[in-house]
Amino acid sequence: MKKWIVAILAAIIAMLVLAPAALAEGAPPSDAKKGEFIKVDTANRTAEFRPVDRDEPITVRLDEPLAVEDVHLDKKVMVSLSNDDGEQVVTEISVMFIGLEPGTLVALLIVGFVGGLLSGFIGSGGAFVLTPSMMSLGVPGAVAVASNMCHKFPKAMVGTYKRFRYGQVDVKLGLMMAGSAIAGVELGIRVQKMILDKWGSSGSDLYVSFVFVVILVIVGSIVLRDAFKSARGGEAGEKKPRLALTMQKIKIPPMIHFKKADVVLSLWVTVPIGFATGLLAATIAVGGFIGVPGMIYIVGASAVVASATELLVAFVMGLWGSTQWALSGLIDIRLTLLILATSLLGVQLGALGTTYVRDHTIKLVMAAVMLIVAVSRGVKVPVYMNKLGMISVSSGTADLLNTISFWALIAALAVAGGIISSAMIKGIIRARIEEKEVAASRGA
Repeated sequence: MKKWIVAILAAIIAMLVLAPAALAEGAPPSDAKKGEFIKVDTANRTAEFRPVDRDEPITVRLDEPLAVEDVHLDKKVMVSLSNDDGEQVVTEISVMFIGLEPGTLVALLIVGFVGGLLSGFIGSGGAFVLTPSMMSLGVPGAVAVASNMCHKFPKAMVGTYKRFRYGQVDVKLGLMMAGSAIAGVELGIRVQKMILDKWGSSGSDLYVSFVFVVILVIVGSIVLRDAFKSARGGEAGEKKPRLALTMQKIKIPPMIHFKKADVVLSLWVTVPIGFATGLLAATIAVGGFIGVPGMIYIVGASAVVASATELLVAFVMGLWGSTQWALSGLIDIRLTLLILATSLLGVQLGALGTTYVRDHTIKLVMAAVMLIVAVSRGVKVPVYMNKLGMISVSSGTADLLNTISFWALIAALAVAGGIISSAMIKGIIRARIEEKEVAASRGA
């Protein structure tokens, strides 16, 4: 029995809630504020900063590691402030909404397309590629999470419709999981806001990256092993996981028949899966790689039905979470629309690809991209810890880690696009050959 699946869900919920306490022990909290600089005094290293919550500006001093060039006038920024004998000192400056130069614009469009392919193909919103990609382009972690959640729900809506037409969505299961997912979204947003307010952008970036590494390594390894087992055993010989069969023996009312998933299950079995999905989605803009494996291994749905149903869950919780993030002013609508523009095309191609592939191919794509992205985020952890003063990293080492992170992310995008495209092409060719053979046999 795969008891470790239940343990992982419990560990994820505990980690997301308790990790901020561990972060607090590593670096003293600072007062993070959103606003804009309106004036800078180069000689005295002071500046006039106007927070969004007050009309009058405050005078702040720049900490020694900061350069005067780091002060961006008339741009919305987030600063971390410390108190030095009654004087407000700026220890960190993060531009909340990055500039859109031609190179950045093209990169966002490509990332959106690949994220859309993944969304339609494996049922996740693709944010475990999109969020790290945006952070690598200079977007603060909290803004990347909020903007990705905002772009997710219209894309998930399109993906849900396409997969529903293919007869792959269990609407009843999706809506019931979405109910508990909303509760998870609420808690996740509160945790992320608390980290951002107390430790600033670097604290948020560290938290997002740390959670990414832990979750991606654990879930990616499990799914990869299962993909190889499925490939060796063949699709016809696959059985429902023993854990799912055990969960179906739990007879706590209400018992519900999920027709498309072909299971009769207690409603309460779906609650922790939905809650963990929503909690992750609100914290790091990713929930599909918990929701999809959860529906496969705990509910007992096939990979195709699980990936399709997760799109419906993503739509509901994405709509709810986006509203909450928008009220906090952390959504960059420009990034949302750019990524959405190409991901809507990608999600349709990805959904089409599922009609030509087997279950183990979907699992293989999910696992491969997860593990590569884990490397990309993992090497950034020391960089963020250095910014928070938790460890010391030389500038040369930091540059090397940033380079490794970037190219690992490029590799993840290439692997995702390559495997999905190859599977689609082979599937289409195989389908046409079979059609010709059928037509020839009828003619004979």
